[in-house]
Amino acid sequence: MDREFKKRITTEKELRHIMGHPNEIVSSKTIDFIDAHCKNFIEKSPFITIASSDLNGNFDVSPKGDAAGFVAILNDKTLAIPDRPGNKKADTLRNIIQNPNVGLLFLIPGIRETLRVNGEAQIVRDAHILDQLAHKGKKPLFAIIVHVKEAFMHCAKCIIRSRLWTPIDQNPDMSIATLGKTLVDHGKLNMDYHELDAMIREDERTNLY
Repeated sequence: MDREFKKRITTEKELRHIMGHPNEIVSSKTIDFIDAHCKNFIEKSPFITIASSDLNGNFDVSPKGDAAGFVAILNDKTLAIPDRPGNKKADTLRNIIQNPNVGLLFLIPGIRETLRVNGEAQIVRDAHILDQLAHKGKKPLFAIIVHVKEAFMHCAKCIIRSRLWTPIDQNPDMSIATLGKTLVDHGKLNMDYHELDAMIREDERTNLY
């Protein structure tokens, strides 16, 4: 970590002196269960991120997406997230084995507010859970169960500032390298990135579930 910065904030007292404290509305918004509002948001959300950490404090934030409502609400304290086919790095799963604490961020396209849920997770293979999370008869290998400790709505400012849900800018300056090109360059792979892009597209077509 760079130690050359001169004006670092190192205590909460310093932080609060500059920032101040949240008002009563903000302080009271966190609940410890999934109420009707949270349930409605989760049922309409097709995309989440899940933050996790290993025992050494190495963090990971992983995106997960599926049809709206893919995160199952087992009860007002428990969520179930299907682990669909991916690259098999299993960053989130490996972290959960070491450290069960996770944070979830739920998004709904076009909705500026987000829902945040924090809790403890475990990895399960119970048949009745995997059956509930199946898509067109294809069950996930694992389910991530989250025992809810905190749930609260997050204000719209970050979505407004980022203009996340505005029409996509087609300016060519916004283009980025393909995933195949990026992987070849990062991994210094001895292969044509067009070939890798074709493999990725085929995997996306045939191995979503």
